[in-house]
Amino acid sequence: VNKWDLMEKDTHTAKAYEEDVKQRLAPFTDVPVIFTSVTDRKRIHKAMEMALQVFQDRSRRVPTHKLNEVMLPEIERHQPPMYKGKTVRIKYVTQLPTAVPSFAFYCNLPQYVKAPYKRFLENKIREHFRYLGVPVRIFLRKK
Repeated sequence: VNKWDLMEKDTHTAKAYEEDVKQRLAPFTDVPVIFTSVTDRKRIHKAMEMALQVFQDRSRRVPTHKLNEVMLPEIERHQPPMYKGKTVRIKYVTQLPTAVPSFAFYCNLPQYVKAPYKRFLENKIREHFRYLGVPVRIFLRKK
């Protein structure tokens, strides 16, 4: 957020503005928000540092054993919904070798996993592996 020096502020202005920005960007709520002022030269370096951090997060590879160690218990706690009496079982997860962090979840019935559960998986990956401001793609494949 640029031109932050021109805003009238009180104690909760920044927090309220950040919440408003994230609400407008929904469902992309993991985007970092930095308040800068180029004329006053405030927090410009913080914006560059955050850009470098996002780039590093985008380049991060998570080993398959670590993904399975963290994600399979999460999946066990909150299993995919049944579809017409059939249980979807996710066997393992691996990160795909792509420019954008992409994860493949191998299961018996991938066609029955809906968008809300994919969003749950994405949120858990972000929570455990800190992909701040980076798009994360989820693929479900047949084992």
